[in-house]
Amino acid sequence: MKKFEEVIAWQKAKILTEEIYASFKFCRDFSFKDQMQRASLSILNNIAEGFERNTNKELIHFLYIAKGSCGEVRSMLYIAVGLGYINKKNFDRIHQMAEEISKILFGFIRKLK
Repeated sequence: MKKFEEVIAWQKAKILTEEIYASFKFCRDFSFKDQMQRASLSILNNIAEGFERNTNKELIHFLYIAKGSCGEVRSMLYIAVGLGYINKKNFDRIHQMAEEISKILFGFIRKLK
């Protein structure tokens, strides 16, 4: 791979972020919405930043941060559905996407080690 845009996890994280922005577009809890958006952005931005560092050690470090942000997104989704900010169908779809990205990141990290 020559560009971070070719990384499957980055591509899926971009879609996840777009889904989160769309799902929380009308959420009036602005601090919650902001944190949810920031966590999803953190996934794809840390993949990109790590990739651009051009060392496996730094890439792995940033992939772990991205993986942590996947966990943050999944954790916040439980609160979002519990408070009625999203419905169960959206929860399931977005949660599955975040879980898939986390698994891809884990596999990528293992391959780099």
